[in-house]
Amino acid sequence: EPKPVEVKKEEPKKEEPKKPEPDRREDLAEALARDLKQVQQQKAVHDQRARADAELRQLGQAQAELAASALQRGLASYMDKIRGKIKGNIVLPPGIKGNPEGIFDVTQLPTGEIINVKISKSSGNRALDEAIERAIRKSDPLPLPDQPGLFKRELKLKYRPFDE
Repeated sequence: EPKPVEVKKEEPKKEEPKKPEPDRREDLAEALARDLKQVQQQKAVHDQRARADAELRQLGQAQAELAASALQRGLASYMDKIRGKIKGNIVLPPGIKGNPEGIFDVTQLPTGEIINVKISKSSGNRALDEAIERAIRKSDPLPLPDQPGLFKRELKLKYRPFDE
């Protein structure tokens, strides 16, 4: 006879106690800290770039001011050379009262040769104006600037007889 097969009844599985879920607040706090650190690093980089840009702007402005200052000194030197040459060629008329200023427009070639002299503003003394114009023409060719880039074809020369 066949032996009856013993059927084992499966016992219902006992539910294992659930492991407590990890505290998500810690993960959130870590993520927030990580994000905050990243934002702070980005801000530091941004601030550093902003400082560098500001320094570059200041440097550029300082260089521009120096260049403008050097240009002004160069132009002043150029004009002083011209005035000095004219002063050495002027024969002042007698009886000049005060220190009147005459202004002349002078056109010159790049070699300093004078093409034209025209009075722009009279000194109020015709004899002085004529003496200044003669002195300008006698100063041909005019001195050239130390830096060729400062050369001006059209000059506005102001002349006062008693200026140094």
